[in-house]
Amino acid sequence: MPAVDATALDAERTVVVATGNAHKVSEIEAILGPLMEGYRFCALGELGDFPDPVEDGDTFLANALIKARAALQETGLKIAVADDSGLVVDALGGAPGIFSARWAGEHGDDDANNEKLLREMAGVPDPERGAHFHSTVVLVRSDGRVLTGDGDCPGRIGHERRGANGFGYDPLFLLDDVPGRTMAELSPDEKNRLSHRFRALEDLASKLR
Repeated sequence: MPAVDATALDAERTVVVATGNAHKVSEIEAILGPLMEGYRFCALGELGDFPDPVEDGDTFLANALIKARAALQETGLKIAVADDSGLVVDALGGAPGIFSARWAGEHGDDDANNEKLLREMAGVPDPERGAHFHSTVVLVRSDGRVLTGDGDCPGRIGHERRGANGFGYDPLFLLDDVPGRTMAELSPDEKNRLSHRFRALEDLASKLR
């Protein structure tokens, strides 16, 4: 990801997205950009090598706010967007939830997380394998104003991994909206149109109109 000189940006007209993922920035800009004409969207990772904040909130909203406020503090910009997402499994009492990325121990170990999910769901019958992905997106201004958006993608947990696309729990998540296919069997465009983050961004965008 190419570096951007933060000192050359207009702090009043730049939105820092608390991520190092350029694709996520594009997704956010595609939805929020038309409603924020004249604003530039930059990934936090473009502006420097900043330490990850400690996400010790007990909800998706709390952790999204932690990331957004840390991005404002680190960059000196006036507007930040951040999201926090995870998998919520009915039979597991809502787990892994906010711990989705680090459920098996190491943050971002998709293989270990999926293996743990399969173990935890072993023997659970199909009617009880309901689950959903959840995303909370926040837009935070340096004056303390906050807008939030929430989105869910309903489905159920499969018995085996399928598909080569996506990441995280996508190979085990069978979507209600596309029966018989896992999230990892969708093209990126299909996933973006159905994803929990897309729906959360749409919800946030409705509050900007």
